Amino acid sequence: METQPPPIDPITLEVTDLMANLVGLFHREYEEAAAARSLTGAQAKVLALLRRGPMPMRHIAQTLSCEPSNVTGIVDRLETRGFVTREADPQDRRVKLVAATVAGSAASAELRESLNFAREPLAALAPEERMQLRDLLRRMLDGAATPAG
Repeated sequence: METQPPPIDPITLEVTDLMANLVGLFHREYEEAAAARSLTGAQAKVLALLRRGPMPMRHIAQTLSCEPSNVTGIVDRLETRGFVTREADPQDRRVKLVAATVAGSAASAELRESLNFAREPLAALAPEERMQLRDLLRRMLDGAATPAG
């Protein structure tokens, strides 16, 4: 006999709906900000990922949940525009690392600065409330990243 998962309480359902609405608003604004810079959303996401530093193409594909061949096309177009370079990984020459150029980092920073998505809603919260929200979101993401044991 299969056990049924516990029923979802009304607050969880409402929070889920609110988060979905926020994600939708963010994606819409992100796509518009990328398009204003003649970037696709995927290209902008790759540049944003590269803020962490150079990374293998496979890691980019895994993070974006897409096929490595898709990442190759995205990186090709970013490289043509002078936003990224590909270099052999010094640890394993078979692996290509993608790195943002100065122009790519500047484009990503400009895009990030242009996003108004959270500024106004977060401005309605006191600094302590913003820190509490940040901490709660981190806890949720940490819990989601931990495999169920």
